[in-house]
Amino acid sequence: MEIDLSPLTDFLAAEELDGYLIDDDATDSDQRYVSGFSAPDAYQTLVTPDGAVHLLVSGLEYGRAVKESGADTVTRYATYDSQELIAEHGRYEGFLRVQERFLDDREIASVGVPRSFPTGTADGLRARGLEVTVEPDGIVGEIRSVKHDEEIEHVHRTQRANQSAMAVAESLIGGANVEDDVLYHEGEPLTSERVTEEIEVALLRNGCSLDETIVACGEHGADPHDRGSGPLEANELIVIDIFPRDKETKYFGDMTRTFCRGDPTDEMRRRYEVTREAFEAALEAIEPGVTGAAVHDAVCDVIEDAGYATFRSDPGTETGFIHSTGHGVGLDIHESPSLSPSGEELEVGHVVTVEPGIYDPAVGGVRIEDLVVVTEDGYENLTDYPIDLEPSIRTEPAE
Repeated sequence: MEIDLSPLTDFLAAEELDGYLIDDDATDSDQRYVSGFSAPDAYQTLVTPDGAVHLLVSGLEYGRAVKESGADTVTRYATYDSQELIAEHGRYEGFLRVQERFLDDREIASVGVPRSFPTGTADGLRARGLEVTVEPDGIVGEIRSVKHDEEIEHVHRTQRANQSAMAVAESLIGGANVEDDVLYHEGEPLTSERVTEEIEVALLRNGCSLDETIVACGEHGADPHDRGSGPLEANELIVIDIFPRDKETKYFGDMTRTFCRGDPTDEMRRRYEVTREAFEAALEAIEPGVTGAAVHDAVCDVIEDAGYATFRSDPGTETGFIHSTGHGVGLDIHESPSLSPSGEELEVGHVVTVEPGIYDPAVGGVRIEDLVVVTEDGYENLTDYPIDLEPSIRTEPAE
């Protein structure tokens, strides 16, 4: 995949810098994106003003980097006598000398670096006479926010796996027995932990993993980031929010559904329908040139008109709509752009969640979330999963 680094090279030209340096492992999404490579230990990526990408990696990673990265050059640490320098000067000072030689070879006397650049490395390079300038605006993150077709397919693939996991979770709830207002599965109370475990198994079978998910019932669901715990109850709202990452591509998916097994109260039903109306209003508002702030306002209009508070109407509220409408998704689960009061202008290729919700510990929480990509004539929904309050038993994953 070819990426357009011109905003970064424009920054280098404007600041009269010789290059842009990233020093991190591939858990840093900017590093993975610019280098086109993934390694568990830190390596160095240098972008020069002509847009060329140069990697400095360990001997262990050299072969893979040459084959996988697509970088213009790949150099191993040993080229600069790394072992000898580390033995003589210690690991910190020795490796600074390796980096210095790498940069000297490319006539680099000044570099821009991301905000996350290691302080020790920056100070060490400055002490050796290199000019180090922090790039404050997150230019690479902004480049990453506009997805190529290949990236959109990566996200879509993760979302399809997500849908399979949601089908498993919904079926467990829909097929559970009810005893004394508690859901039972195979003779035992059906817990948040059990549903989470089955979600994780389903994701693993589809090449994905996740660190956490949300299966939150009743009062737990009124806190948008409460992961949930304990037995799931009948006649209560259950919020399930799954945000897995594909193990190969590293791109995320994100989806939320809210269920109630049993008889929801009239107020639960009303909140669900208002949330769904707000969700549809957000989708209708999405198109290129519209700001994320305008999409968020469309959601707030619906929820406020129904009589519920939002942070827009009451910044101090602890109930109602108490978060933003959505966020970008890609190599990070939260990235640009945002659908929020400060949300920027949407562009073709932006991939965003749409996830309004209404929360109150006395009632529970409701949230509905799909993942969409902005297109030239509006949006394409990358999620194809039913939106129903009553859970069903799904023998085949929804796709």
